[in-house]
Amino acid sequence: MPYIVAVDIGGTFTDLVGFDHETGKATYTKSPTTYGNFVEGILDCFDKAGLAPAEASFLNHGTTLVINSLIQRRGAKCALVTSAGFRDVLEIARANRPDPFDLHYRRDEPLIPRGLRFEVPERMDAHGNVLVPLDTSAVEALAEELKRIGIEAVAVFFMSSYLDPAHEERAADILKRMLPRVYVTYSTELTREWYEYERTSTVAANAYVGPQVNTYVRRLENDLRSRGYGGSLFMMGSNGGLLSVERTCRQPVGLVESGPIGGCIGAGAYAEALDIQNVVAFDMGGTTAKCALVEHGRYSVESVYYVNGYVRGFPIKWPVIDIVEVGSGGGSIAWLDDQNRLHVGPQSAGSTPGPVCYQRGGTEPTVTDANLVLGRLNPYRFLGGEMSLGVESARGAIAARTAEPLGYEGEAGLIRTADGIVSIATVLMAGAIRQVSVERGLDPRDFVLFAYGGGGPLHASALARELSIPAIVVPPEPGNFSAIGMLLADARVDASETFTGILDDALAAGMDGGFRVMEADTAETLRRDFGAGDVYFERKAEMRYYGQRHNIHVPVTGLRTVAEIRAAFERDYKRRYGHADSKAPTEFQALHLSAFARLRRPDIANMRRKTPPGGTPEHMRPVYFGAAGGTVETVIYDRDGLAPGFAAHGPAVIEEYGSTTLIRPGDRFEVGAMGEIRIECG
Repeated sequence: MPYIVAVDIGGTFTDLVGFDHETGKATYTKSPTTYGNFVEGILDCFDKAGLAPAEASFLNHGTTLVINSLIQRRGAKCALVTSAGFRDVLEIARANRPDPFDLHYRRDEPLIPRGLRFEVPERMDAHGNVLVPLDTSAVEALAEELKRIGIEAVAVFFMSSYLDPAHEERAADILKRMLPRVYVTYSTELTREWYEYERTSTVAANAYVGPQVNTYVRRLENDLRSRGYGGSLFMMGSNGGLLSVERTCRQPVGLVESGPIGGCIGAGAYAEALDIQNVVAFDMGGTTAKCALVEHGRYSVESVYYVNGYVRGFPIKWPVIDIVEVGSGGGSIAWLDDQNRLHVGPQSAGSTPGPVCYQRGGTEPTVTDANLVLGRLNPYRFLGGEMSLGVESARGAIAARTAEPLGYEGEAGLIRTADGIVSIATVLMAGAIRQVSVERGLDPRDFVLFAYGGGGPLHASALARELSIPAIVVPPEPGNFSAIGMLLADARVDASETFTGILDDALAAGMDGGFRVMEADTAETLRRDFGAGDVYFERKAEMRYYGQRHNIHVPVTGLRTVAEIRAAFERDYKRRYGHADSKAPTEFQALHLSAFARLRRPDIANMRRKTPPGGTPEHMRPVYFGAAGGTVETVIYDRDGLAPGFAAHGPAVIEEYGSTTLIRPGDRFEVGAMGEIRIECG
């Protein structure tokens, strides 16, 4: 049975989904993430699923390795080689102050300290003409110095290389030849846009995580091969496409948001199959909650990503699905500050030790502990009964760490505090959804909340009420949904290049010519990496009114004339900012191309578990619903036994492997034809 397999490593659990095209059989499992060696958690999932790597023909893998390394500053010892006079580009950054009222404001320190940034003579002018030839002897001498000080990775950035990468490529060749054990990367193999700070920051990040990603990917590949795996291995790219192992090792920053992307892809596929135009894809895992908008089956992709946020973080010039993430997951810790104010996150208990109720040595109360105390989780059916939860230990932690210090005594105080923890988490997650909707000129009431992840269905109803969203959809297997989405991903390659000038007939023709060159290059990459023959493209132009600082990305696929391009720009500009000026000149800044090759996908109608329907309540238990009704005797359903067409009113709890769905009083739910749960909020 040649399975296709997807593996998603999260902050708390590693998820695996396997699908056999011949039989339509789907396999799901989860295992605690093994931080010492992520591969152990993957192999444990194979064992728990009763699936041998030798039975798989294709494996797609998403991981948080890159973003964790960047945020926790656990990367390689790096050096930067740059043009003479540009050693401090990383330090200077942008001359803006995102938080003007913080008198102690400081950006995060650069990944590469000043003492490891080196200059060599070379320079091209603004048209790509050589002003100062590359001093190859200086590069060779520098290589000896880097060897002496024990550098693990080198980033090469030359000022005008976006016009002609010859100097960067030559310097990288010398460094690779003289430093064969050192990871070497250069800026123009990542981006050909002109922004010098963003290019420097991107190549620095690529070097910083390069050795770690290469070691991890090669180890995963070797361990799978040793178990008989003979299929193709791909990584889940941040742009929503697959990356080959070779490309991953050259461009590891392409994995910066690798983990959450699968859920967005899955949300788009299900929304299209269910004929839902607009959804908020909401994923609550063990460490964070993520959300993104999917409009007409498509998610937005941004050309720049800020590690640790725009205010203090640094940019990576790489296409990333527009996701907003907050530290409000099931393992997020509830804590009191010096003024006895209750907070939730962003610190997380992770998988080790995990929430207190996991009984692995955790002492700090978390959102999961609060939900257990409120009766919303079944302590004996967590992960299908694979893990028993300690109710008394969770109660004790909440009481000792939060309730009693706040002056809440007894059972009523404990319940009130647990409800407060969940309410704070809800407000944080609602803020993230407002960020991707309201702050972009969109009304969340026009969307359906598509909830998945281990905690998403548990909190969806409260979120919908907070945002006045009228309907919720919970897909089959929400606890493994990001991995399901990875099986639905296409092969994808993105390219961009600087393209400037005022929009006129000549520039419109130049835009088309520039895209044609990029299309030929990206199609060749897809053929080489995936053997893909049928390739399709999406074109976007980065544009603005003449003299402005900020750009918008305008879809221009199929547009050729000035009038068509101008109309598309004004439409998107007006939607974003509420107005448009039909007389002001419009200018280009860059061209962005996405090339796709469709791979064989599972039929999502077959992705739910095949179990005999029951539809009768298993039992009742008291569940606390806060202002919606207090503690209520609540019907408990087993989701695997609910047949399409089954409907009921809340309050109810629907339990399954990997997740729990909470139906509040006043809500109505129905099981759809594809096994999805549709909830109408009262």
